[in-house]
Amino acid sequence: MGGNRGSQIAVEGLSFTYPGADRQALSGVDIVFEQGQFYAILGRNGSGKSTLARCLNALLLPSAGTVTSCGLDTQDPGNSLDIRKRLSMVFQDPNTQIVGTTVEEEVAFGPENLGHPCGAIRERVNSSLELTGILGLVRSQPSRLSEGQKQLVAIAGALAMEPAFLISDESTSMLDNTARQRILELFLSLKEQGIGIIHVTHFLEEASMADRVVVLDDGRVTAESAPPDILFDPDKVRELGLDPLPVTLVAKEMSALGHPPAGPVLTVEELISCIRA
Repeated sequence: MGGNRGSQIAVEGLSFTYPGADRQALSGVDIVFEQGQFYAILGRNGSGKSTLARCLNALLLPSAGTVTSCGLDTQDPGNSLDIRKRLSMVFQDPNTQIVGTTVEEEVAFGPENLGHPCGAIRERVNSSLELTGILGLVRSQPSRLSEGQKQLVAIAGALAMEPAFLISDESTSMLDNTARQRILELFLSLKEQGIGIIHVTHFLEEASMADRVVVLDDGRVTAESAPPDILFDPDKVRELGLDPLPVTLVAKEMSALGHPPAGPVLTVEELISCIRA
């Protein structure tokens, strides 16, 4: 594959089977993730989304095939620490990640384990807290924060590692709409700063904000394209085992009535513009 291997994740022929399972969780997956792009990974429950995310930063190792993350083969045990520096990961439940007694301690945890000097750790902590908009919580106890704030703390801790990629494994699924929107706006901001975002989600509204959408089903990639190419057609979305966006159903009805939208409609704002046009 072309390109700078140090700024991408190359997945080639990846298969993975959990011990004792009678079927593969992933089968023959080929995909490349580029730094500075926002990817949404969709799929029904059991499709392999979370398994793929964990294979990218060497939490799981391939049963077959290869994953080369920022130029490093995940199957080489000597690469694990360097891979997890470059590919930070946040999970569905922030409570499973948080270990510090204050927000400051939590965000500093990763850089401290890497042996960075105190001055550099302080800079990383402050920068990460500013990026996530929670600098005012620096002395707070994580246990006293809302779920949305805890997730921002987990993301700040991941960013303190100064990663090339941030992998989000359904990190918005337990949040209310306001907190979800704040996290997604942060992802878009991080992308603009050159960080690759790989976001596992079951919300098609979130996927519509990505640069690329990857759909998994039964452990295989069944679609990979720009959001409009996948999400605009309700019938195609159903074939992929997903529920269509409500606005695309309205757009389909408009077309049936002889008023097709001028282009793909994925948001309420785009639908309103079409109606007013």
